[in-house]
Amino acid sequence: MTTPVAQIVDAAGYARAVEDVVKAAAAYYTDGTSPLDDDTYDRLTRGIAAWEADHPDQVLPDSPSGKVAGGAVEGDVPHTVAMLSLDNVFSAEQFTAWTASLARRIGHEAQRYSVEAKLDGLAIAARYTEGRLTRLITRGDGTAGEDVSHAMSTVEGLPATLAEPVTVEVRGEVLMTGAQFEHANEVRTAHGGQPFANPRNAAAGTLRAKDRAYTVPMTFFGYGLLPLPDTDEALAARLDGLAHSELMALAGELGVHTTATTEVPGVTADTTEDVLTRVREIAALRAELPFGIDGIVIKADLADDQRAAGNGSRAPRWAIAYKLPAVEKITRLLDVEWNVGRTGIIAPRGVLEPVEIDGSTITYATLHNPADITRRDLRLGDQVMVHRAGDVIPRIEAPVAHLRTGDEKPIVFPEACPRCGSAIDTSQERWRCEQGRNCHLVASLSYAAGRDQLDIEGLGATRVVQLVEAGLVADLADLFTLTREQLLGLERMGETSTDNLLAALATAKARPLSRVLCALGVRGTGRSMSRRIARHFATMDNIRAADAEQLQQVEGIGPEKAPSIVAELAELAGLIGKLAAAGVNMTEPGAIFVPMEATADAIGTDAGTADAPAGGPLSGMTVVVTGAMTGPLEKLSRNQMNELVERAGGRSSSSVSKKTSLVVAGESAGSKRAKAEDLGIRLATPDEFALLVADYLD
Repeated sequence: MTTPVAQIVDAAGYARAVEDVVKAAAAYYTDGTSPLDDDTYDRLTRGIAAWEADHPDQVLPDSPSGKVAGGAVEGDVPHTVAMLSLDNVFSAEQFTAWTASLARRIGHEAQRYSVEAKLDGLAIAARYTEGRLTRLITRGDGTAGEDVSHAMSTVEGLPATLAEPVTVEVRGEVLMTGAQFEHANEVRTAHGGQPFANPRNAAAGTLRAKDRAYTVPMTFFGYGLLPLPDTDEALAARLDGLAHSELMALAGELGVHTTATTEVPGVTADTTEDVLTRVREIAALRAELPFGIDGIVIKADLADDQRAAGNGSRAPRWAIAYKLPAVEKITRLLDVEWNVGRTGIIAPRGVLEPVEIDGSTITYATLHNPADITRRDLRLGDQVMVHRAGDVIPRIEAPVAHLRTGDEKPIVFPEACPRCGSAIDTSQERWRCEQGRNCHLVASLSYAAGRDQLDIEGLGATRVVQLVEAGLVADLADLFTLTREQLLGLERMGETSTDNLLAALATAKARPLSRVLCALGVRGTGRSMSRRIARHFATMDNIRAADAEQLQQVEGIGPEKAPSIVAELAELAGLIGKLAAAGVNMTEPGAIFVPMEATADAIGTDAGTADAPAGGPLSGMTVVVTGAMTGPLEKLSRNQMNELVERAGGRSSSSVSKKTSLVVAGESAGSKRAKAEDLGIRLATPDEFALLVADYLD
């Protein structure tokens, strides 16, 4: 990764960059707005620093260099110990150079490092007097901050009372999780306000807001613990001598929320290589986290090493932020396209002025649904915050409303299906063509024939188009009534290809119910959910007879999703009947249905425990499969591996947690293997797992 630096070529460009950075910092620290995204801000500040290094006699007094918060804010509550920012590195080479610099300062290699996710929020100090939270202060200019104690009751993870009656200061980050951000913008727009552009700005603006007609929650994560002037002398001496990792353990014992309970807990590392390994692990998990991070903080862990390194005017010399590539940028929304999916869902997609995020040029981003557009108050021509992390589809977070010029225009919603012209069902947030799957029949049938559904070899999209255009197929069930004569009458269908396709269709008829259910493409269900439903109810008749309450017995189906599934299954009744009449299997092998009223007496627990066969080698286990499979498992898709897990009595999962029993780690397993090792979860190679479930392999 190259160091992000804006190229400044002359004094006028330098002056403009200083003005832009100071204005952006002032806006952000005042009300949570900013005309710049974080990446642009970083590039400008580094460009300013580079210019000043080459022209030390031309440094402007307003320059943000060497100042906490870019010198944009002041505070009226003095900090007992300066609350500094962090310097940044952007590559392994730069980090290694920093460790060498640290070693020169302290006279030896750092004995141990602490490694923590750099949370993307707002730094605050929380003061506790005899265990009771009494004051909340922003970082301000580093020497004094703003009193925001009015917001104490809205910050989750910051206890009103500690587990012990001690007088201490807890430092940490206030942020909004993804869910809190969505809620905050819903509440804010409902009260006539403009939506925040991203969670970081939302947290900054909300923390300072007073006298609002509403409140929204935020979340706190602690990253520091230090004594106050009134702290007991023995405790103060103890805090001064503890390593950073020990301070974090003590903070957790006192009841302070830290990253210890998250997917990215803080760890210690003995070598530079170990630190960089952890950096890669955290970076790999970034897209899955429920809160934003923009890097990793590495500190000399031991108190003696920190004292020996000392502090600069802006940042400590014993800590550094390893910044990750930006996942958010500001660009312009040029247009909205309306696309129809395989189930008839009409999905809006934003057309963007091209912008580069994490090495990829982004020209489109998801807008979810019309209700989402309305909720975010998006308009054509808006400057919008676009988010992309890892391989996640880019999404538009919100308009940067304070950059509006007045030339923006409303987004026009379609009045008829943009594909076939039929009426639109607008009864739910996700709009749908009233023709449903028939609107985009080719896509619907191609999906059903796919490897993880009915796996009909030889039935690709081109052949599906041919069948539909010839009038031989009007729905999924028609595939199973095709005759040899009909197929031979098609162009480029010889006897061999015809016989092969008929054989593949015959094989598809015998697929388990879970595959059939997945092929139907019921909204709100995918491969994993289809397996759970099929294993729970055992037959299609049982599924169709279930009401919303009974469906909620299946893990992952809540009160909102259940009625939608019931309604769609009723809508599909005719197609399901045709499939059964054509000889398509409607049962799940090995599954036994236990009715709700019989469950408690029969097995003493909820109906979900009947989903897997008892007595299998994986009975009662939650299994995660990651990496490339080899040996007997080499040809199995991820969906087939998950089916194998469940046939052997286990429950498949896509994420590693403390509830995981076993991780099957193939080649290039990556972050999931690393997390399993951190949690002490049992690991198995593909060959070892194949032996374990040998009786259940096809």
